[in-house]
Amino acid sequence: MVIDSSRRSFLKTAAMAGLLSAKTARAAEESQTVQTPVLNVGYEESGNPNGFPIVLLHGFPDDVRAWDGVVPPLVQAGHRVLVPYLRGYGPTRFRDPAAPRKAEQAAMGQDVIDFANALALPTFAVAGFDWGGRAASVAAALHPERIKAAVICGGYLIQNTVNTTAAPPAPPAVERELWYQSYFNLERGRAGLKANRKAICKFLWQTWSPDWRFTDEVYDRTAGSFENPDFVDIVIHSYRHRIGNAPGEERFLRVEQQLAKRPKITVPAIVLHGANDPLARPPADSPAERAQFPALVGRRVFPGVGHFLPREKPDAVSTAILELLASR
Repeated sequence: MVIDSSRRSFLKTAAMAGLLSAKTARAAEESQTVQTPVLNVGYEESGNPNGFPIVLLHGFPDDVRAWDGVVPPLVQAGHRVLVPYLRGYGPTRFRDPAAPRKAEQAAMGQDVIDFANALALPTFAVAGFDWGGRAASVAAALHPERIKAAVICGGYLIQNTVNTTAAPPAPPAVERELWYQSYFNLERGRAGLKANRKAICKFLWQTWSPDWRFTDEVYDRTAGSFENPDFVDIVIHSYRHRIGNAPGEERFLRVEQQLAKRPKITVPAIVLHGANDPLARPPADSPAERAQFPALVGRRVFPGVGHFLPREKPDAVSTAILELLASR
């Protein structure tokens, strides 16, 4: 078969474009590292380096892959998208081998600001769920001058860790779903997480998002992040500190006291919920939740969606982020 020069040129161009596209896709999954005062933070970056920055924060037990479906529309809209691994996950490491392996909410919120400072981001938008949603909430509540918009999956997540008896017990069905927190407050739980982290975390995926049918391949792409040498210590401290069973860092004592007052999140925000999230069981509306977001743009509950909302309903998250930034 004879191929004329124009068709040969087209095929060569198409092949080169495909190669570049593949290289770009691989590059997007290669972790970069930036140094903060406490951590060497692994992160992925996509989009226009001069675009308005958006920081996406994953939860427990998850990693940056949670945002794979959210990132493309943000990049297409011209934004710079930054997805860090939280402390204790993936390639993120403590700089000082002797540093305390702790993960109270004040530390997680400070990690967000430190990450932005390390990348010289004067202002940025943020979205998060689970631990990442709490970190985003803390950062937005304490540093509204830095954060121009926030999408929080799961509602108002800031906790009172000073008076741990202030929150009343949850309904029995919710308390049952919180078994893992009681487990992690026992030394048996620490040993169990260390020995069976992959199986435990997979079980949480299955039970927290009961209608989400993920494959082993999808799970395995994230499970490697749980092999971080600090993962177990970070998880155990997080769940013990929040109920008063482990001390926090002294440098964050005043911050935790401030957070115990449940400060309002005054930046423009959209709150998203999965209707089938067994850890939250969100009502159709919540005046109490709305009161914590004076600049709330929207509160949306999605039927058939569980806890891992960015994975299950990525278009809802990207749409919310772009909606907020359109009026920035």
